[in-house]
Amino acid sequence: MTGRSKTHAPGLDLDLLKAAAFEMSPEPALVIDKDGGLVAVNEAAEALFGQGLGLLARGRFRAALPPDSALVSLLNRALEEDARVRERGLEINLFGLPPFEADGAAAPLGGGAVLLTLHVRAGALGGERAGAEAAGLRSIVGLGRMLAHEIKNPLAGIRGAAQLLKTGVRVEDVPLAQLIVDETDRVRRLVDRMEAFSDDAPPLRTPINIHQVLDRVRALVANGAAEGLTVREHYDPSLPPTPGDEDQLIQVFLNLVKNAAEAAHSRGDGRGEISIFTAYRHGVRVRSSKGQALRGAPLEIRVVDNGTGVPAHLRESLFQPFVTTKSHGAGLGLALVSKLVAAHGGLIDFESEPGRTVFRVLLPIASQEDYPA
Repeated sequence: MTGRSKTHAPGLDLDLLKAAAFEMSPEPALVIDKDGGLVAVNEAAEALFGQGLGLLARGRFRAALPPDSALVSLLNRALEEDARVRERGLEINLFGLPPFEADGAAAPLGGGAVLLTLHVRAGALGGERAGAEAAGLRSIVGLGRMLAHEIKNPLAGIRGAAQLLKTGVRVEDVPLAQLIVDETDRVRRLVDRMEAFSDDAPPLRTPINIHQVLDRVRALVANGAAEGLTVREHYDPSLPPTPGDEDQLIQVFLNLVKNAAEAAHSRGDGRGEISIFTAYRHGVRVRSSKGQALRGAPLEIRVVDNGTGVPAHLRESLFQPFVTTKSHGAGLGLALVSKLVAAHGGLIDFESEPGRTVFRVLLPIASQEDYPA
């Protein structure tokens, strides 16, 4: 797609404009051809690596990377999916420089060429977002504990009093007493959900077949949230087990699939779809929430819907508590999902545009230590 069909001012050469945009981009950008050679870099990339294209392009770019490199995985995904893809927290080890972390994006350019863009961040994986989420989750943990202790007992008293009132009031006042009961129950459910954040105990991990978890989730939503939608599965049957708590993993993917179902239903045209993908991604590593060394997390699970997309103003804070796209939502579901995924040594991320939203979870594979003796 060249874009020449788009309206533009007379006399402007779109190829020159695109070249100028590439060159002037503040993000380091590199173009790798179908043979793995580095054929173009912009000024930001030259500044980042301290070398010009002539030095950077010596030899084959891909050949200089280990086979399990996260960059190789990212480039391959862009070609396989024929779409722009992202990875957060990549460990970049190129051109003899000390390793550093960056977010990466790769987009196919046609003919097997790929545009690789890097967004360098200081600190740990996804530092800006992870820091905000960690602070938000710490606050919600404390708030959940406080609410559980201070609110549940009074709620029980209010509910009991409302039930007694129902037996002695006039018939026309019974709905008011029932309203008190119903609203008390709603507050209690909210407190219960917030209390889930106060459980800091690590999950009891055993080797889990992630496809069994996903099959259970699909069965749970088949006649409920996903009723009337087309649900497709694209599984890699060779995936090894992941170490985890089965109930917690079911909760993670049940929340994601329910959210996807609501988004797909929001189209309103009866063409809503959800797709669930699993794959093995070589070279993907994530840093734990406690700042420990990078560890492998090659199991990828993607939940894709064709709904209206996540509003742009919510994308940077979507995993923080009380952030929601739902008019009656509490904004705790994705925050809890993020907490559980992190507790399993994994990472959750998403990409969204109108008509396509992808939530991606990366999980580690089970080692010998995870199997019972």
